[in-house]
Amino acid sequence: MKITDFSIKRPVFTFVTMVLVILLGAVSLLKIPITLIPELNPPIGVVVATYPGASPTEVNEKVTKPLESSLATLPGIQKLQSTSQESTNLIVLEFDWSTDISEVQSEVLQRLDMVNLPEEANASFLKFDPSQLPIIQLALRAETDEVDIRKIAEQLELELQRQDGVASVNVSGKIIEEIQIALDAEAMETRNLAQSDIVQLIQANNISLPGESVNTEEGRMLTTRIVSTFTSAEEIANLTLSVNPLTGEEIKMKDIATVERAEQEQEIITRAGEQSAVLMSVLQESGANTAQVSTNFKEALDELLAKPEFSGVQADILYDQGDYVDLAISNIGSSLLYGAIFAMLILFIFLRGLKSPMIVGLAIPYSVIVTFVLMYFADFSLNILTLGALALGIGMLVDNAIVVIENIERHIALGKSPKEAASIGTKEVGVAIIASTLTTVAVFVPVIFTSGLIGRIFTEFALTISFSLFASLVVALTVVPMLASKFLSTKNGNLNEQRAHSAFYQSYRKALNWTLHNRFLVLVVIGAIFAASCFALFKTGTEFIPPTDEGYVTVDVELPRGTSLAATEEIITQVETRIEKEPEVDVLISMIGGDQQALSRGTSTSNKAQLYVKLVPLSERDRSIFEFTEVVEADVKGIVGDRGEVDFSLTTSSGSSPNTMTFRVTDSDEVRLKETVKEIQAELEKVEAILEVTTDLDATADEIQITVNREVANEYGMMPAQIAQTVYSMMRGVLTTQILADDGEVLSVYTGFGDTYKTDVESVKRMKLRTAAGVFVELQDVADVSIAASQTSIRRSDQAAAVAFFLQYENAESLSSISKKVDTAIEKADLPSETSIVFSGDRELYENAKSDLYLAVGLAVILVYIVMAAQFESLRYPFIMILSVPLMVIGVAASLWLTNTLLGITAVIGILVLVGIVVNNGIVLVDYINQKKAEGYRTYDAIIVGAQDRLRPILMTALTTMLGLVPLALGIGEGTEMNQPMAIVVIGGLFTSTLLTLFIVPIIYSLIDQETRKRAS
Repeated sequence: MKITDFSIKRPVFTFVTMVLVILLGAVSLLKIPITLIPELNPPIGVVVATYPGASPTEVNEKVTKPLESSLATLPGIQKLQSTSQESTNLIVLEFDWSTDISEVQSEVLQRLDMVNLPEEANASFLKFDPSQLPIIQLALRAETDEVDIRKIAEQLELELQRQDGVASVNVSGKIIEEIQIALDAEAMETRNLAQSDIVQLIQANNISLPGESVNTEEGRMLTTRIVSTFTSAEEIANLTLSVNPLTGEEIKMKDIATVERAEQEQEIITRAGEQSAVLMSVLQESGANTAQVSTNFKEALDELLAKPEFSGVQADILYDQGDYVDLAISNIGSSLLYGAIFAMLILFIFLRGLKSPMIVGLAIPYSVIVTFVLMYFADFSLNILTLGALALGIGMLVDNAIVVIENIERHIALGKSPKEAASIGTKEVGVAIIASTLTTVAVFVPVIFTSGLIGRIFTEFALTISFSLFASLVVALTVVPMLASKFLSTKNGNLNEQRAHSAFYQSYRKALNWTLHNRFLVLVVIGAIFAASCFALFKTGTEFIPPTDEGYVTVDVELPRGTSLAATEEIITQVETRIEKEPEVDVLISMIGGDQQALSRGTSTSNKAQLYVKLVPLSERDRSIFEFTEVVEADVKGIVGDRGEVDFSLTTSSGSSPNTMTFRVTDSDEVRLKETVKEIQAELEKVEAILEVTTDLDATADEIQITVNREVANEYGMMPAQIAQTVYSMMRGVLTTQILADDGEVLSVYTGFGDTYKTDVESVKRMKLRTAAGVFVELQDVADVSIAASQTSIRRSDQAAAVAFFLQYENAESLSSISKKVDTAIEKADLPSETSIVFSGDRELYENAKSDLYLAVGLAVILVYIVMAAQFESLRYPFIMILSVPLMVIGVAASLWLTNTLLGITAVIGILVLVGIVVNNGIVLVDYINQKKAEGYRTYDAIIVGAQDRLRPILMTALTTMLGLVPLALGIGEGTEMNQPMAIVVIGGLFTSTLLTLFIVPIIYSLIDQETRKRAS
C-alpha cells in the first residue's frame, strides 16, 4: 500500500503529523462540552389554557374539545393528549421526530387564535425544552429563627444568577408584600355596603390620568395629569366612604375593615428537618457545559455563604446534575483507562519484549485523541454515551495494529529486514484490516438512520466509535509500520517454526483435524446449542434503558381534599421521622401544601406534600436507591394508611421510570369506559407482582357544591351569574388596584373578607348577599349548599375519552414479564371492541425502539455481507464469514443469564456492535487461507496452515477487546449502568464466536470449496 510505504520512507513527516494531531486533540478535548446525555430536544409542545372558576367538566367541554379539534390536524402530529382540571387544561402535542417544533409553533399559535373560546378563557403554547429543567436544586436554611431565610435567598439569587452559564435561579417562597383589606361582614351590612361598593370606591380614588396639553403665554407647552393616588395602607384606611347627612359623621374604611401592609400568605411550608427552608433551582443556558456550570455555581455559593452577612445559613445540595455528570464521566473514564491497561497486558503476554507491545499500545491513546478532534468538529458533547463508545471500543483500537505487527514480526522471523518486513507484512494484511474495519463501521449505518428517540440517543455513540475505529485503521497502516521499521530488529531462530511445534499449537492442530473429519457431528451439536440459546434469549426479560442510581427519590403524599395544612404537616412529620432513620439519607427536604408544579403556578393545595430525599454517594452505601425505596415505601404507606395516597418517584436523567407502567384506556362512550376501567382495575389488583394500581377515576375529591334555586333567586331579583360572581369574590377576594408605596415598592391591593368564609361549611351557608332592593339574604336562602364528591381531572387521548392507569410493580419483575401479566389481566377483563389500550412510558418507548433496532441488526448483517463481498470480489467467501454471526448468540444468551442482565436497548446495541466484530476473525482467517492457496497449497493444507498461523492474532484481538471491556462490564460506580449491558453482551458473544470461529469457519470453508467438499481424508 502506498500510504504504508510513504510512512516508512518519510518517518519524520509521519512523526510531526502525529504531534500535530495530538495538539489538535488536546485543544478539542478542552473545548468539548461535558453533559450527561446527548442533547435531545424532543418535538413536544404544550398548550395551556385557563378558564377561571370553571369546573373540570366545563373546561373539558368549552375549552379542551374546541382546542383539540383545531390542533388535531397539525402537520406531523402523532399524539394529542389532554387533561382538564378546575380552571385549567393541559394539552400535550407529540410530533414526529422529523418535525422542527420551532417551525410548527407559528401554525399552532394561528390555530389557537381561530378557536372560539369563552370570553374569560385564554390559551398559550409552550415548547418542551430540556434546558428549562433545573441542573441543581438546593435548600437554604438558617440555623436560628432570627434569620429570615427568604430575604437571604433573594439576596443570594441576585448574585448567583450572574454566574457564567447560569440562565436563571428560581427561589421558592419569595417574600411578596401586598395591601390586605379584610372587610367586616356585620359592619358592612349595618351600613348597607357590599364588597363591590368598596372595590369601586378604592378604584375611583386611586387614579393617575393624563389631560390635554396647555400652551402658556410664555410659549411653553405643558402636559396635564390628574393625580389621586394612595401610597400607604394608612391612607386607604382613612379613606372616607360616606358621610351621615344627619350627624355629619364620616364613615371611614377603618370602620368597616382592617387595612394593613402584610406579606402574601404562604400556603406552602418548605423545611429541611425541623428548620424553615427555601428551595433554589438553577437553570443553565442552552448548550452550556453542565459540569462547568455546576462547579462555578457551587464555588460562587460557597464564597457568598462565607461572608459575615450570611453567617448561620446552610445550603443542602439536593440534586446536582453536574456532580452526577462528573462522577459518571469519571467512572466511565476509569473503565476506559483500566480497559486500555488490560489490553496492554495481553500484548505483553503474547508479543513479549517491550518494543512490539509499545508500538501497538500507541494505537490506543492516538486513536482516542484523533476521535476527540472529530467529535469537536462534529459538534458532539462528552457524555456517558460517547465516552462509553470509546470504552466499548478501547480493546478494538489495537486489533488492526495487532494483526499488522504480528505479521511484520512473522516476516522478520523469516529473515527479512525490518523495513522490508514492515512494508510486505502490512500490505499482506491491509485488505483484511480495511475490510474488518469497514464491516464494524457498517453496522452503525442503520443506527444513524434510525428515527425517534433511539436514533437521537445513539447517533453520537455510533459515530464516535466509528471515528475511533477509522483512526485506529490509519494508525495501523501508517504509524505502526513506520515505528516497526525503526525499532524492531531481526531475531535469531525461526519463531514461527518454534510456535508451530509448541504444545498449544499442536493441540489446536489436532482439534482442527478432528473437527474437519467430523464436520456433520460438530455442526449438529453447535446447531443444537444455537437453538437452545435462541430459546433462552427469547425468554430473557427485557427493559427499556437500565435505570441509573442517582441516589435521588421524590415522595408525593396526597391526603383527602379538604385536609387542613396543619393535619397534613402532622402526617408528614411522621413520614420524615421514618425516612430519617435510614443511614443512607443525606438530605431530606419537605414541601407541605403543594409541590414544585403548584409553586411555579403560584397555587397551593393543603392536602398535598412532596418530599425530596437524597442519599449519600453510591460508594458510601450498601443498598441501591431501588432497594432503599422498596423497603422505605412499604413503611411510609403503613404510616399514611387509609388517610391518603403515597407515590415514590424514581424518574432518572435518562428518562426511564423504573418499576412503573402506565397506559390509557380510551372509548367514545364515557359510561362504558368507566365500567371497563373498573373491570381492568379489578383484574390487575389480583396480580401479585403489582404493588399498586391507581387510575384517574380514583382521583376524586369532596367539594362544596352551591346549587342555585333559580325560583327563589328570581323572587329576590338575583340572577345565578350574579350570585356566583358575588360568592366567588367574597371567598377569594378581589384584586382591586395597585399602589406605588413610599419606599418605591409596587403593592397589589386585595379586598376580601379574610378567613371569615374559609373556616367551615356553615360560614359559607351564612354568607350574606345584597339584593337589588338593598336587602341582605343568606346564601342558604337562595341556594342549596352541600358537600359532594367530584372528579378532579378529565383526561382525553386523541379526541376520545380516556382514563390513565398507573402501576407500580416489584423490583424482581422485568418489563417483559410484567407486560405479559398485565396483558393477561386485560384479556380476562374481556374488553368491548370499541375500547382500546394505549401504553406509554418505558413500554411504549421499548416497543417503538425494538422494531427499529431489530431491523437495524438485520440490515447490519446485510451491509456487512455487502462490504465483504465488495472487498473479496466474491459472493461465496463472505457467506463463510457471516456464519460467525449466529455463533455469537450462544455467548450473548449465556452472558445475560449468568449476570442476570435484562435485554434492553443498550444490550441490543451491543449485539449490533457484535455483528461487525465477530466477522473480523473470519475475515482475517479466510483472507489468509486464500493467500496460502494462491501460493500453491492444497485447500486442506491451506486451511490447516492458515488457521494455525492466524491463531495468535485472532486470540490477541479477541482477548484485548474482551479484557478491555471488563471494567465497563463490572459497572462500578455511578453512570456506568447504561453501558454495562453492552459490555456484557459483547464479551459473551465475542468469546463464543471467537472460540467457535476457529473451528466452524474452516469447516464451512471446506464444505464450500470443491476440493474439500467431500469428506476430508
